[in-house]
Amino acid sequence: MDNKLRQPLEMLYHWESAKAEQIYMTQPMGGDKVAEYTWRRAVGEARRMASYLKSLDLPAGSRIGIISKNCAQWIMSDWAIWMAGHVSVPLYPTLNADTVSYILEHSGCELLFVGKLDDWDMMKPGVPDSLRCVSYPLSPPNDYETWDDIIARYPPLEGNPPRDPEELATIVYTSGSTGRPKGVMLSFANMAFAADGGIRGLNVGPGERMLSYLPLSHVFERTFVELGSLYAGFQLFFAESLDTFVQDLQRARPTLFLSVPRLWVKFQHGVLQKVPKEKLDRLLKIPVLNKLIKKKVLKGLGLDKVKLAGSGSAPLSSDVLAWYRNLGLELLEGYGMSENFAYSHMNKPGRTRIGYVGEALPGVAVKISEQGEVLVKSPATMMGYYKDEEKTRETFTEDGFLKTGDKGELDEMGRLKLTGRIKEIFKTSKGKYIAPAPIENRLMSHGAIEMVCVSGANQTQPHALVMLGEEVRPKMADEAFRKSLEASFKDLISEVNKAVDPHEQLAFITVVSDEWSIENSFLTPTLKLKRNVVEDAYQSKVDEWYARRQPVIWQ
Repeated sequence: MDNKLRQPLEMLYHWESAKAEQIYMTQPMGGDKVAEYTWRRAVGEARRMASYLKSLDLPAGSRIGIISKNCAQWIMSDWAIWMAGHVSVPLYPTLNADTVSYILEHSGCELLFVGKLDDWDMMKPGVPDSLRCVSYPLSPPNDYETWDDIIARYPPLEGNPPRDPEELATIVYTSGSTGRPKGVMLSFANMAFAADGGIRGLNVGPGERMLSYLPLSHVFERTFVELGSLYAGFQLFFAESLDTFVQDLQRARPTLFLSVPRLWVKFQHGVLQKVPKEKLDRLLKIPVLNKLIKKKVLKGLGLDKVKLAGSGSAPLSSDVLAWYRNLGLELLEGYGMSENFAYSHMNKPGRTRIGYVGEALPGVAVKISEQGEVLVKSPATMMGYYKDEEKTRETFTEDGFLKTGDKGELDEMGRLKLTGRIKEIFKTSKGKYIAPAPIENRLMSHGAIEMVCVSGANQTQPHALVMLGEEVRPKMADEAFRKSLEASFKDLISEVNKAVDPHEQLAFITVVSDEWSIENSFLTPTLKLKRNVVEDAYQSKVDEWYARRQPVIWQ
């Protein structure tokens, strides 16, 4: 481990003096109001909160929870917890009460910061009455002590209290698609290595602007936004809500923009609703209009200043990548896990290959096991799972490589292609193995499809469950529209089946009427499909669907 790397708190104290009066965070407060935090103000408020935490005389290394959507106080709480000698435990702002209760109890949280939340009434039963809570300015109504009151009463913590690089900094509970979440233990040294390597690898500097809106409770946002801004010293803006998202983007005019596939697809669908794909393609082929149209589309999305755009958490279809590239936005796919603080692989500008998640980031060793599993190792790799030595042992090879659970292959330039999850691969009744992810990516190229799940264990051929996009669903009552959509799905099956091996060819597509969401547990908090939940929901109907022998089934 490289202990010469500057640690997160060292970077914080550096910017507190080096950029004291520069704006660091811009927080929407509702309506047209925004709160602006200079580095001096942000670190000052964190110091005051750290004084309050110190006054509670908790044992060193106590776990302190944060449950909130992204906001300035989320980041300042994280710093305050570290300054006071404790460990932060982020909770997703969309968890149900049962999971909230499990994480608070499993981690042994001594205090909980409660922030901006859409469904606090659903979560609150999971918070014990005995647990001390502190409320943020944008919290739902409650009777907890408030952030503003505490920082008005307590003096700033003096000096620059350090933390040992090897100390536990945070426990991140993974949103596992099966079973209880596991607590990933990350040290300050893990975080420092990932943040420093990330900004160097992507050539990120202090002049950047980023919009923070993907959950900070997830490592993707924490590494590249919270820690990235701390290591590069760039400016952060927060999103107010989904309804104001485009205005939030236009306020921030980000130079760096990270998203997940589902949102990139939503952006694309939004554009294509206004300008049909054929018309846009035609306009982009006219030399005089080409630049003007590209600029107009990107400006409408609030992405016209973006010089580096990234996508992670799940694969993007090649069609979507090509569509953005045609607009002049080279989407760089990356790959990482909670267990390595999202620091593993990233495509580099000019070296991308569609279908690949890029090259290993500096300091990452990678190899493919005999079973085809991707194994990675770096100083960003976790300390282990909290209170679960057995699971920790199972997750590492004897020589210290992290077993990712993903199948993959490397090309001649060392770029990694993921070919499916080892546990997701299923066997047909003919004894053939099928990896669903590559087939799902092909289906996702259809503009009306928002989510897809390829299934079919113990059947002769696989099938696909499809959820339509939210802008398409209301049109389903129109018989003519539905017939035209059915015809396009038949064409899609034909195209996909020509491109895959015979045993992978789809028997049919079932279009479901349900919405798969976080709220009904079909999706994880990072919008990944819970495959087992989706499959279980429709299991009783599958045999009947196969018996129908129709290419498109409406459920």
